[in-house]
Amino acid sequence: MSPRTYLLAAGAFTVGTSGYIISGLLPEVSRELHVSTSAAGQLVTAFAIAYAIASPVLAAVTGRWERKRLVIAALVTSAVGNALSAVAPTFELLLASRVVAALGAAVFTPVATAIATEINPPQRRGRAVAVVFGGLTTALVVGVPAGSLLGAPLGYHGVFALVAAITAVAAVVSVLGLPKVAPPPAVGVRERFAVLADGRVRMVLGMTVLGCLSAFAVFTYVAPLLAHTAGVRGGTISVLLLCYGVGGAIGNALGGRMTDRFGSRRPLLWSFTAFVAILATLPLTAVTAVSAGVVFFLWGLSTWSVNPPIQNWLIELAPTTSGLLLSINASAIYLGVGLSGVVGGLVIDGWGVVALPPVAAAVASLSFVLLVLAGRKDAAVAAAVPVRV
Repeated sequence: MSPRTYLLAAGAFTVGTSGYIISGLLPEVSRELHVSTSAAGQLVTAFAIAYAIASPVLAAVTGRWERKRLVIAALVTSAVGNALSAVAPTFELLLASRVVAALGAAVFTPVATAIATEINPPQRRGRAVAVVFGGLTTALVVGVPAGSLLGAPLGYHGVFALVAAITAVAAVVSVLGLPKVAPPPAVGVRERFAVLADGRVRMVLGMTVLGCLSAFAVFTYVAPLLAHTAGVRGGTISVLLLCYGVGGAIGNALGGRMTDRFGSRRPLLWSFTAFVAILATLPLTAVTAVSAGVVFFLWGLSTWSVNPPIQNWLIELAPTTSGLLLSINASAIYLGVGLSGVVGGLVIDGWGVVALPPVAAAVASLSFVLLVLAGRKDAAVAAAVPVRV
């Protein structure tokens, strides 16, 4: 695998940290800007919505840009957004700065994924995608705890200044280390989005939405859930989230290796099976700190092993417009994340927090239906292609 793939992973870590770290800073933002915690939580919503809307739009607008130039521009935009967050004196300006940071992240992730597949041989494509997403999983492991730990001594201003500096370093390293990568062939806007007419594409994107919705519906409310099932709070929960993150990092790498060996469908079947089983039984298994640690590790392992095969399947379905399609998939991820808070809140209000994992498992099980339908359609399309003698 090309060592330059790890430069892309480093960039993914910086933009991922930019998105995740705010969750650990909500108390500081609430206290310093005199807003409620729920109002401060809208910073997460603003980032997610801006990312979801901007990713496919900017992919279309920048479709003819040379890829290295686009990566650098994305990192610079993210750095500027975080720098603005560091100096924002009011909540409204902080909210606007999070949108700027989201624009950079929305461009970077799909383009970095596409570059990784270009600079590595086809047989290493799954692992290359996994390496890039490994930067995001590392951000998940580090981002929220770092925000919690650094927020008190530095305040949100200092934390965002640190993220801005790290992102700027990633941009400089990309200038020095990444090769130039030509953009894909010029395609009109209508032709770009015509790929969504393929039912298989819509089904794979549906798997992304359902998977993220079910996973983050539980993850968002993990503190009250663990307090109810295992009686743990505070620092113990941080340790359990670390177990989840470590499992996610390993699962992401494992998903890439399985994709290279078995293709996309079989790893997805295994991952979704484990994912649904773990969520369905979580209230019965996460009953002590130790058992919860094991369950959370396996949960992260199964959840994050889904990304490489889904990304690979989308690239196979539309190789000439893969950049746009990966950006739409990134939007699908944040759509699922955005819906998760709403769905999770409704379930908790209606049936209590302990009902959340089984309901999430039921939602995730719908991914099986889409997987089977997309697989059958794939087979039908392959059978319809004439064999050249």
